[in-house]
Amino acid sequence: MSLRFKLFGAFLVLIIVPLVVLAVALYTLVTGLIEEKHSRQTELTLRALSQSVGFIFREMNQVTDSTIASDAIQDVLNDAYGGDVEDIDYLNLNEVQQKFRELLVYHPSVSYALMYALDDGRIYRIFTKERFQAMPYAQFIETRLHKQVLERDGLPLWVGPYEYPELTGSEPVFTQIRVVKDIDTLQDKGILLVQIKNSGLESVFRYFRYRQNQTATRFFIVNGGGLVLYDSGGALNGKQLSELAERPLLSGEAYRSARSRFDGQDSVISSIGLGIEDWRLVSVTSWHALSSEVLQYSRWVAAILLLCLASALLFIRLFANRVARAIVQTVHVMGRVERGDLTARLPLQGNDETSLLARGFNRLVSRLAELLEEVKRQQERKTRAELQALQAQIKPHFLFNALESINALAVQNEGQKVSRMVTRLGSMLRISILQREEITVAQELDHLLSYLEIQKYRFDDLFQFDIDVPPSLMNCLMPKLTLQPLVENCIQHGFEGIGYMGHIRVTAREEGERIAFCVEDNGIGIPPERLAAIEAVPDASAGHGDAPETGERRGLGVRNVADRIRIRYGGRYGLFVCSEPGRGTVIKIVIPKMAGGVAREAEGDAR
Repeated sequence: MSLRFKLFGAFLVLIIVPLVVLAVALYTLVTGLIEEKHSRQTELTLRALSQSVGFIFREMNQVTDSTIASDAIQDVLNDAYGGDVEDIDYLNLNEVQQKFRELLVYHPSVSYALMYALDDGRIYRIFTKERFQAMPYAQFIETRLHKQVLERDGLPLWVGPYEYPELTGSEPVFTQIRVVKDIDTLQDKGILLVQIKNSGLESVFRYFRYRQNQTATRFFIVNGGGLVLYDSGGALNGKQLSELAERPLLSGEAYRSARSRFDGQDSVISSIGLGIEDWRLVSVTSWHALSSEVLQYSRWVAAILLLCLASALLFIRLFANRVARAIVQTVHVMGRVERGDLTARLPLQGNDETSLLARGFNRLVSRLAELLEEVKRQQERKTRAELQALQAQIKPHFLFNALESINALAVQNEGQKVSRMVTRLGSMLRISILQREEITVAQELDHLLSYLEIQKYRFDDLFQFDIDVPPSLMNCLMPKLTLQPLVENCIQHGFEGIGYMGHIRVTAREEGERIAFCVEDNGIGIPPERLAAIEAVPDASAGHGDAPETGERRGLGVRNVADRIRIRYGGRYGLFVCSEPGRGTVIKIVIPKMAGGVAREAEGDAR
């Protein structure tokens, strides 16, 4: 037998046959797992729903317990008030009538209530509704319900919609019937009939009605005879479940689940006892909706089959030609290197030509990694140099302006102001000579406050300012000399020629993992063409025009801050300018939120 047939036979016996067996086994397993998983989830859902539904009926039991034991009901049965409660004058309610209506009628779930007197068959209509005629007592005692109510001896009997329409009417409401006893003699005095609205059940099943089209699941309340008392979808109310389901539902309180056809569709029918009469809570889920998960498992099976087939083909290729395997492996590792994974290496096996190729390739990748690391270090050095160059542009700028202000005060013989300004200038210089590119927000604000107070000495009637920064941000890090150039731009250019008091506001807030600073002024604003130039040209001059006070280009500080943030943190962070001529300017700075400790003193850093 040739090698080709041997390989084909091995492939058929070791790969194809096991995969076919595996596919059949997985399909059977997956189908069972889906049904079992759905059964467990449905049991939890039905138990939770049964508790919620049972709570509604138990609550009404408690309401009627209080009602039949009240003085109001006893007075009505003893004929303290002769007539329908519904016919009373609401403006002249006596005490008995008020208590009676507060006990029962005002409960939000009650839609109708009446009481039969056992001695004379009189009907006391507590709460009436239109187009409904109460069954006479003489007719009621002929029904099976009358006997069941008396046998309950005061315990409530619940009747569902469509079970006794001649007594409860045609509306989909649940009715409670119970005997009312004389509280002194414990003799049967009357029969109370209360109907409750479906609003409570609607609220319980509202979510499932909304999800019905997505989950293909419907819920029913069914009595022992299979009559649908409530359908969450509303279409099968009053229908017999035996006409829709192939298998009859089991009675009792235990949970049951089985796969069967329902309304012509393959479905999973689950049910559990409600603990109320012989009613059961039933859920019906379309098997077609559940089997959609089988498709997902089928994809996994297909992926496994493809992986096995690829492994088999790889086995054939490896067995037939080791050199071809080495080439394929080399191409694969080269692809990883091409995608940037410089840790990829070819395995070394033996001392033949393929091993020599692998060693040469590994040395090449190692050398490439070393060169890239060197390029990275050079780029970092270049970036630091750019930051230092940008930093150097700002220091002489604010120093020149501060000295100019001090000189003006000295000429005016303002010695105390000169002293204070020199102190503030010293504080500014202490921050500016720090050998760190980042300082805490507290240090930056101290530097800004020193600058603002120096400028206030010179331009006392020109502007006011306020600073609002949360204390939680004070220890976060930010590039130094970030806020002062922007505030300087407001004073020197934004307030030029204004005839009113300028105002500068500096705020900060957290935006997730970022910190946003805003510098706002009510100055003259920036013309649209100048604003467009700021946003479009990285190294163009920005701001309001040439400064007659200094002869420098306006906007140098704004562009400097923007460039430093971009270089240090990347394109996701930066500076944004919003301005309107005559309305003022808002500059927003966004930097990453980085926690930092208490900064060292400037003197220690200078040493």
